[in-house]
Amino acid sequence: MGYTTHVTGEFAIEPPLTWPEIKDSPFAPQNVKTRSEPALILRVDEETADTADGPLLRRTASALVMRQIDEYRAHGLLDEVQTAVDAFAGHEWSGRLDCEGEESADLWRVIVRGGKAVRIDPQIVWPDD
Repeated sequence: MGYTTHVTGEFAIEPPLTWPEIKDSPFAPQNVKTRSEPALILRVDEETADTADGPLLRRTASALVMRQIDEYRAHGLLDEVQTAVDAFAGHEWSGRLDCEGEESADLWRVIVRGGKAVRIDPQIVWPDD
């Protein structure tokens, strides 16, 4: 057992990804082959529309979210977020992932700024007297 990190949050994707963008992606839930990789997956939304030929199922992905992984280590999290951002160029990313390690001072975030995944470490500031 190694050092683990608890990750919460998500990245919203605008406009949502279409089925052609989702179907072969390693981040698509149906393409996940292992218990721990990738750590992030697309949240796929399904909507049924009535058409003249019958019901039509439309799948889109509106967010990239963390999978439930026991003992997640987060070593490659920043690279994985960047891989997703690069794979879906032309979409806007908003939101964040909040990361909390086993030690009380181990807090950090991952955001997307200007198409780049960035790690943000908190700053401790003492209030003025």
